[in-house]
Amino acid sequence: MPSVENILSGLAGDHATGSLRLGKAGVIYLTDGRVTYAESASAPRLEDLLGARRGISAHAVRQIRQATTRRRPDPALPPGPQESRKSREPQPTGGERLIAQGLLTRGELEFCVLSTVLDAAYFLLRATGHRPRFRRGELHWLGPQWYFDATGLLRECERRKAQLEQIWPSAELDTLPVVPVERIGAHRVVLSALQWEVLVGADSVATPAELARKLGRPAYSVLLAVRQLASSGLLRVPEPGPAEAPAAPDPLPRRTKGATEIPAAGTGSVETSEWIPRANGDPADVNLLIRLRNALEAMT
Repeated sequence: MPSVENILSGLAGDHATGSLRLGKAGVIYLTDGRVTYAESASAPRLEDLLGARRGISAHAVRQIRQATTRRRPDPALPPGPQESRKSREPQPTGGERLIAQGLLTRGELEFCVLSTVLDAAYFLLRATGHRPRFRRGELHWLGPQWYFDATGLLRECERRKAQLEQIWPSAELDTLPVVPVERIGAHRVVLSALQWEVLVGADSVATPAELARKLGRPAYSVLLAVRQLASSGLLRVPEPGPAEAPAAPDPLPRRTKGATEIPAAGTGSVETSEWIPRANGDPADVNLLIRLRNALEAMT
């Protein structure tokens, strides 16, 4: 099965318009080959961010969404005989309705869409185990508010991935509950506003994705803050797994009663008078000489 990146690149090359659905993981919307919106199950939706950060009620957003989807004709179907010319005319998008009702400005809407798409795309491009399905002509109820080239979007997601790995190289904290430490090993710490929100909002049960919805923050930003807090020693991190036990060293040679020569390591007896091999720079020779030295020191 081709990856999400390959499918998205192919749709961009075909200048496709529609929705790329990835099962329960989410959906990516395209207009003329460019990404205009994305939703991920691992990230807050635009409605969540508007309600938490902008004070816009979920009821107002839901009414606008229902009005937009109810009036929008299906672009894949030809006009029916009972449809009037007015019903086929372009209708205002959900984004235009939000602006017209004074719920937010166009700049605020574009910024929210920009943040939401970058946030969702990071998780969707890594989604696996889902059968992608493309629905041609399907648009998001907000309408196109910001256009993303597929190549630039993929590059930004790779940059974000590298940034996370640089701060904390393991993704183990991304799905575990956020648990602050009870005591820190410093007299004072400097926190960003988001880091402070994460520490205050952490209840030792919520995961970073759940905290993002609770705080009304992008999920990637919360992941970044969680890894920064972990690297600073302010969060509990999983204990490392048991390391593989090192191999037992060869037993030191023992001098038998009446013997005048030291046997080779690991033998316990002398088979030849040439008991010291010629050193040739091999690490095994160096280790052998070290063991012989330790044996000599133990007998003195």
